[in-house]
Amino acid sequence: MMNKPKVATYSIIGFDPATGETGIAVQSKFLGVGAVVPWAEAGTGAVATQSFANTAFGPDGLELLKKGFSAEEVVEKLIADDEEAALRQFAIMDADGKTAAYTGSECFDWAGHRAGNYCTAQGNILKNKETVEHMITSFESSKGPLAERLLNALDAAQAAGGDSRGKQSAAMFIVQQEGGYGGYNDRKYDLRVDDHKEPIDELRRLYELHRLYFTRPDENDLLELNGEVLQEVQSHLQRENLLAETKESYTDEVKAALEAYFMQENFEERWQDDHKIDPAVLTFMRSRKES
Repeated sequence: MMNKPKVATYSIIGFDPATGETGIAVQSKFLGVGAVVPWAEAGTGAVATQSFANTAFGPDGLELLKKGFSAEEVVEKLIADDEEAALRQFAIMDADGKTAAYTGSECFDWAGHRAGNYCTAQGNILKNKETVEHMITSFESSKGPLAERLLNALDAAQAAGGDSRGKQSAAMFIVQQEGGYGGYNDRKYDLRVDDHKEPIDELRRLYELHRLYFTRPDENDLLELNGEVLQEVQSHLQRENLLAETKESYTDEVKAALEAYFMQENFEERWQDDHKIDPAVLTFMRSRKES
């Protein structure tokens, strides 16, 4: 048994009743933790499986939730069917945000779990219990998008002590009905940092990139393409060899060049078909000029 990988980690499952999002964030001194720990399905719930992780707990736990078993009943059934349950640690959340968790008696210290309001946090081979407790406190006291609350919880855990062996990988998996790209699936965020000196910081960077590429802008924030804004945009398009010369107004030629730039940089979600531009894209253009 000791030849099997110990997924020493801390994780949190959270639910946002306002949006219906369910998500998991996790960090570990383990390569590619995102491929092992987080499992979730919109309208069903979530599973975090760790400590000599039995990855069958993910799909099996979700299937049991679909059949109508409570989070507590799912935990009991998974334990009963696992001969090595004493080594396992896992948590379950149902579609309504109700939770249950289990930490086996043979998990390496510090190991334990805590439940909160629409959240559950768990960890093993940690420096202290505060690592888990601070995740709950952070989640319950924070506001804003579920993704940011989960990331903040990871930061709080790391600040409290974290994994006693160090840092290596992190992941965030959030599901929502039709929340995936194009609305074709429920994977709103599926971000992974497999090997990095500062995995949580890198995970947050990926989250910010995801927001840039896939979030639609607020119409109230859009900028008119005239004056200095238009000149700045055209200068960038010329640097990209998409526009031959500067125009006095937002002509069809400028629009075609700008649309080509948006497609080139995968900013389809932020494209505006009128005489306006998303300020987030303008900021991105400026960053490319500086680099």
